[in-house]
Amino acid sequence: MALILIVDDDKDIRAIFRKALERSGFEVAEAKNGEEGVRLFFEKPADLIITDLLMPVMPGTRLISKLKSDFPNLKIIAVSGGGNLYQSGDYLALAKELGAMCILEKPISLSELIRAVEDVLSKPG
Repeated sequence: MALILIVDDDKDIRAIFRKALERSGFEVAEAKNGEEGVRLFFEKPADLIITDLLMPVMPGTRLISKLKSDFPNLKIIAVSGGGNLYQSGDYLALAKELGAMCILEKPISLSELIRAVEDVLSKPG
């Protein structure tokens, strides 16, 4: 069973993603920001990280950059609904450049999320 780490500052999003992923047979851990996500990953490495990009303390782009420098084969899915200054595509394009294997724009259907997770996990690291 794959361990998936969800990193998102929105507790409702984390809960919805967790429930859908657990129903699909995955083990799930949660972090409320990038800093906590990095700490949790070092405590118990996940097979896949799903990270929001716009978060306080440490944004998802920094989390991706930090973890990919130490773990270049780490599988990451980046999600974003955008922000006030940029279109979400700008953040998602940056996440892809930093090493995210998949990018998804919020809102995301749960079936789309599960398909993306299964697809990314099936690819070599």
